[in-house]
Amino acid sequence: MAQRPTRYSAIPPAERLPEWIRAPIGNASALETVQGVVKQQRLHTICEEGRCPNRGECYAAGTATFLLGGPVCTRSCAFCQVEKGEAPVPFDPGEAERVAEAVQSLDLRYVVLTAVARDDLADHGAALFTGTMAAIRARNPLIAIEVLTPDFWGGHREEAEGRAAQRQRLAAVLAAEPVCFNHNLETVQRLQGEVRRGATYARSLALLATARELAPTIPTKSGLMLGLGESEDEVVAALRDLRAVDCQRLTLGQYLRPSLAHIPVARYWEPEEFSRLGAIARELGFAQVRSGPLVRSSYHAGSEG
Repeated sequence: MAQRPTRYSAIPPAERLPEWIRAPIGNASALETVQGVVKQQRLHTICEEGRCPNRGECYAAGTATFLLGGPVCTRSCAFCQVEKGEAPVPFDPGEAERVAEAVQSLDLRYVVLTAVARDDLADHGAALFTGTMAAIRARNPLIAIEVLTPDFWGGHREEAEGRAAQRQRLAAVLAAEPVCFNHNLETVQRLQGEVRRGATYARSLALLATARELAPTIPTKSGLMLGLGESEDEVVAALRDLRAVDCQRLTLGQYLRPSLAHIPVARYWEPEEFSRLGAIARELGFAQVRSGPLVRSSYHAGSEG
């Protein structure tokens, strides 16, 4: 499927990866096992689709992130490796059971469910999450499930109508009681339009605020990629905005350009800078902070502290 045309600002790409951007080799056996099961069940994981540098480490720890809704996203975010298109694959009613079977056969203890944006579906994909959570728990009710959702927005002419529909879809997902609700802000406010096409800063913050209102016992989480041209002051401003809606968990990681078709890296933040931002985040009141060059949304998701 042809990818939508993209236009980017003149952000100069870095010449080469710095020495601290070195993905861990990981556990080859765990990689092979998970990849085999995923292929057999005709599933998708964001670990593989997004080429996460930590997937071997996470697989060995009994954690994986499944990508629901197929391999094609209806949004056209400039950073994302997932294939984009206006006509995604038809809804697959058997996907939830196949995910549950994969979770059981891999003996996973902590599962993260994410999804491509499905603006073509009436509920924008909310049922993908609730149905899969139910299928997993029917086999093992003790498995911890975190959700990393799109914004559930779209198809409404009026802002108030869109917000009401978003709230209804979010409420359905939270009623299934995930152990954590994650929705990524991705970047600072100034860069949202270029980096996150189809999403907005205000709507994402509103989604996180509504999650706290609807389910105050479920922790909320969000993440930012660094290296897209943001300043430290802008990052700290975004962290303050997240805390203003009582977001409790945070991930900060370096953006790595998947291909020449994606938005370039403006610069590579150094490990010491990630450490400083992590300390600032803790001072602002985040209960859990993961901050480092290779940190991703689901990095050590099942770990405490």
